[in-house]
Amino acid sequence: MVDSENNALEVGKTVFPTYTSKREVLDRVRELAHGETVPDKDEVDYLKTAFYKLHIAEREQSYKDFIEGGGDPDSFQILPDELEEAFKAEMGIIKEKRAKLMQEQEEEKERNLQRKLEIIDKIKQMVTSPEDAGKSYPEFKALQQEWKEIKSVPASKANELWRNYQLYVEQFYDMFKLNIEAREYDFKKNLEIKTHLCEAAEKLAEEPDVISAFHQLQKLHQEYRETGPVAKELREQMWVRFKAASTVINKRHQQHFDDLRAKEEDNLVRKTALCEKVEAIAAEEKKGSGDWERQTQQIMDIQAEWKTIGFAPQKMNVKIFERFRAACDDFFGRKALYFRELKEAFKVNAEKKRALVEKARAMQDSTDWKSTSDKFIALQKEWKTIGMVPKKIGDQLWEDFLAACNHFFEARNAATSGQRNEEHVNLTRKREIIAKLQVLVDTEDADAANDSLQELVEEYKTVGHVPFKEKDKLYDEYHKAIDSLHVKFGILPGKSRRQGGKRRGESPLDERLRLQRQYDSLKSEIQTYENNIGFLSVSSKKGNKLIDDMNRKVEKLKAEFESVKARIIAIDRENSN
Repeated sequence: MVDSENNALEVGKTVFPTYTSKREVLDRVRELAHGETVPDKDEVDYLKTAFYKLHIAEREQSYKDFIEGGGDPDSFQILPDELEEAFKAEMGIIKEKRAKLMQEQEEEKERNLQRKLEIIDKIKQMVTSPEDAGKSYPEFKALQQEWKEIKSVPASKANELWRNYQLYVEQFYDMFKLNIEAREYDFKKNLEIKTHLCEAAEKLAEEPDVISAFHQLQKLHQEYRETGPVAKELREQMWVRFKAASTVINKRHQQHFDDLRAKEEDNLVRKTALCEKVEAIAAEEKKGSGDWERQTQQIMDIQAEWKTIGFAPQKMNVKIFERFRAACDDFFGRKALYFRELKEAFKVNAEKKRALVEKARAMQDSTDWKSTSDKFIALQKEWKTIGMVPKKIGDQLWEDFLAACNHFFEARNAATSGQRNEEHVNLTRKREIIAKLQVLVDTEDADAANDSLQELVEEYKTVGHVPFKEKDKLYDEYHKAIDSLHVKFGILPGKSRRQGGKRRGESPLDERLRLQRQYDSLKSEIQTYENNIGFLSVSSKKGNKLIDDMNRKVEKLKAEFESVKARIIAIDRENSN
C-alpha cells in the first residue's frame, strides 16, 4: 500500500520508501551493507525488486528507442551498467552478513536445543523421585522459567521437543501429589495466560493483513506451548478453543494464497491473449506506411495494457514475457526494415521528379507551341508513373513542376489571345451555314441540294474553332441538318449523286479503306489526349487552363471522328442495297 504523503510503500507492517532511481536504491543498499546491524530480509528483498524493476524499465526503453530510431534488432547490445555492478557488489556484502547471521542463529538454536534437552532430563529425573517432590518444586519452577527464556530451536526438533517437555511437566503435576495450593495456583495462572492467548488468536480474525495475522499466530502458538498446563478437566477445552481460533487464521492465510494463485492464472490468460493479439497484428498484411503506423499504435496500446497486469505463475512468468517480447521485436524489426527500404525508394523517386522539374524548366520559355506542348504532356505522363515521395518534398516538387508547365502554357495562351475573338466570329459563320443547310431540306431539287450541300460542307470545314461551351450544341445542329438531307435525298458530304457516291477515280471499297484508316487514326489520337488529361491536376486555376486547351483539341478530333464514322456507315448501307 502506497502512502501518498510520505511517498512510501507498506509491506506487511513495515513501511519502505518508494524509490525513483537506481542511484537512490544503491545508496540505501550501500548504507545497509556498511552499517553495524544486519539488514532486515524484507527490506533487502524490497530493495532488490525496486532496483531491477527500474533497471529493466531503463533497458526496455533503451531497446524501444533503438528500434524506433531505425536500429537493427539483431545488432542491439546491452551495455555494462556500472550501477548494477556496484549494486551486486554491495548486495554480496549484505548476503555475507546475513549468511553469517543465519549461521550464528543456527548455532544458537543448536545450543538452545541442548539446553532444553538438559531441562527435560532434569524434569524427567524429578518425576522418578516422588519422595523429593516437595523439595524439587522450586527447582522445577526455575527450570520452567529457564525453558521460557530459551529462544528458538531447530524447526525440525521443535514439535518433538515440546511434546516431551509437556509430557514430563504434566507428569510432574499429575503423578506427584504436590501441594494442592501451589498446583492450583499454577493452574490458575496458566489458565489466565492461555485464555488471554485464545482471545488474542480470536482477535486476529479481524486483522486486515492476512500475512501479518499468520505470523502473529505463530508467536501465540510458541507462547501457548511454553505456558504450563491448566487443570486436567480444562486442558482439552482450552486447546479446542485455541485450535479453533488458529483454524480461522490458517484458512484465511491459505485462501489468500489460493486467491493469489488464481489471480496469477488469470494474469497468464490475459497475457497470453495479448501475445496472440500482437502476433496476429504482426501477421496482418501491410499495404503501406499508414498500416504500419496504425498497427504500431495498436501494439503500443497493448504494451501499455500489459504493464497494468500483474505477475503470472512463477514457472510461466518468464516464458510468457519472452513470447510477448519476441512478438513485439518481430513487428518493430520488420517495421524498421520497411521504412529503411521506403526511405531509399523515396530518395530515388525524388531524384526522378527533380530531373523532370529541370526538363520542364528548360522548356518553359520555348515558343514552339505545338512541339513543346506535346513534350510537356509526355513529361506529365512520365511524372504519373513515378512512385511516392515524402509529402513535404513531393508538394514542393509538384509546385515547381506545375509552375514550369503553367509558365509555358500561359505564354502560349497570351500569344494566341486573339483566338478567342476569332472563335465568336467562327460561331456566327457556322450558324449561318447550318441555317443554309436547313433551308436545303425544303427544296425539291435533289441535284441542286447535293451541289449546295458539298459547297456548304467545304465552307464549314474551312471555318476554325468556336467557343468551347457552344461546340456540342453546334455539332448537334450541324449533323441534324446533314442527316435530314441524307434521309430526304440520300446524299452525304463528299458524295456526288451524279458519280453514284464515288470520288473520281476511287472505288467504294478504296474509299471505305481510306476512311477506315482515318477512323482508326482519329480514335487512337483521341484516346491519347484523354489519357494525358488525366495526368494533370485540376486543383488550381492555372492547371485548368491547360486542360481547357486539351479538351478543345479533343472535341475537334471527335467531331471529325463522327463525320468519318457517318460516311463509313453510309457506304456500308449503300453497298448492302
